[in-house]
Order: sequence, then C-alpha cells, then structure tokens
Amino acid sequence: MLLKEYKRQFTSELISIYDEKEIESFFYIILEAFHQMKRIDLALNPQLELETLQLLQWETVLSQLKEEKPIQYILGETEFYGLPFYVNENTLIPRPETEELVDWILSNNQIIESTKPLKILDIGTGTGCIAISLAKNLPNAAVFALDVSEKALAMAKKNASRNEVALTFIHQSILDTEDLGQQFDIIVSNPPYVRNLEKEEINKNVLAYEPHLALFVDDNDALLFYRKIAELAQKNLAPNGQLYFEINQYLGKEMVTLLENFHFKNIQLRKDIYGNDRMMRGMK
Repeated sequence: MLLKEYKRQFTSELISIYDEKEIESFFYIILEAFHQMKRIDLALNPQLELETLQLLQWETVLSQLKEEKPIQYILGETEFYGLPFYVNENTLIPRPETEELVDWILSNNQIIESTKPLKILDIGTGTGCIAISLAKNLPNAAVFALDVSEKALAMAKKNASRNEVALTFIHQSILDTEDLGQQFDIIVSNPPYVRNLEKEEINKNVLAYEPHLALFVDDNDALLFYRKIAELAQKNLAPNGQLYFEINQYLGKEMVTLLENFHFKNIQLRKDIYGNDRMMRGMK
C-alpha cells in the first residue's frame, strides 16, 4: 500500500475520536519515528510503499490510538525543550507549559551561572525533564533530582544518560522530609496539583494512562505539596535563593498568599501560553 493512501485510511479510522489536526500530528510523529521522514519527505516521495512489516507497525499504533492511549506512551518517547526523553506509564508526559517554566529559570540564571556555579534541586522530577533541561543549558550547575517513585527515578536516570548530563538522584518522599540537609541556589517543583473536583476537565487519555500519584491532590488540601516545599525552601535555600513552581491555574492568588506567609520576597505570578496562571517565583 502507498503510504499516502494509508494516510487517508489512518485519518478515516480516527476521525470519530480526534480532530483532523491532531490526527495529522499523530501521522507525522509516527512517520518520523518509523521512517525518519518529515512531511516534506513524503511530499517528495509520493510513491513510497509500506512493506508488510511496516504496515503491521502502523496498525499496532493505530489500534492503541483508538483506545486513546497517548502517542508518547505508544512510541515510548517525546521531546521537551529540544531534547529527547523516554516516557512510560510511571511518568507524566512533559507539557509545553513546563517548557515555559524551564525557559523562565534559564533566562533568569544563565548570566549568573556563567560566573557562579549554581546548585539546583528539582522536586518531583518524574522523567527528569526539568532537571535535565536545566543541566544541559547550565553546564556549570550541580543539579539534583528528587522523586518518591523509584520507577520514575529509573526513567529519569535513563534520560540523563541519553542527554549526556550528570545529575544527583534522590529517592525520597518530600512530605516526610524535615530538612534537605544542604543549601541550594534554586529549588523548582512541578508537584501534583490537580484537584479531584477538576477530573471532569481532564482528557480521558490522561485519566486512563498517566500516573495519578503525579497528578492529583486532595480537594481539601490542594496546596499540601507547595506548603511543604516552601517550608523546606526557607530552610534550604541560600540567601537570595529562588523558588520556582508550576501551579494549578485556579489557585494563583492562593499561591501568592502562601509564599507571602512563608516570607518570600519579589513574588512573581506568570501566565502560560494559554493565558492561565501557571508558574511563579519567590526569592528568599
């Protein structure tokens, strides 16, 4: 079968589940993963045939997409901040909004890091996307990555190796931690922040496949992780150290109040590309 003909079939079998733009995105992601080809390559090779084994690979992916399994989990990888990352069901799929958080940290610290080596802690590292992206772009920094999940840390270690950065990994529950035992210039975290009451806003593919441990927090104490991390940051940030969070879009004002209560200064609340309150910084 010609690949361009299969593209029509691929679209027709998914159109009742996804919109056409998303289907097209899936198609070209798979095209690159399986054939190392981009959109322009297919346009230049309209007579490209799918061999039997290749067709079977495409059909396997198609059947999983019909079950609304995220394409990143199907292929086992994704891209974040221009870097390749392995992903699986033990880690959240990195989001574009988190890239914005990384970019903010880098823009505030690349000049500083060129004259003074920084010590950075990423709490709840998951795939390691934040820690690894920072380490890759701040080559003199000492970067630590903490997570409660051993399986997530195993994935983060694979990603650090893949991207050729050296991190220090810590297997620890932040909620059970009284003191981090050392000082950091930057602490960053994207902790669980989706309340159960917001589940109806979450896509089915996220609810069914992504780890709830890394997503959800109790409705009655939605700021549990932020409060604990802010408390530790006051103990373990160096003077003028920086605390960065990705946050629940509905709790921006509450987060500002929380950091004020912990006596952080120069508090900034930022919106993401979609216009939602999504990230913040406070300084010790």
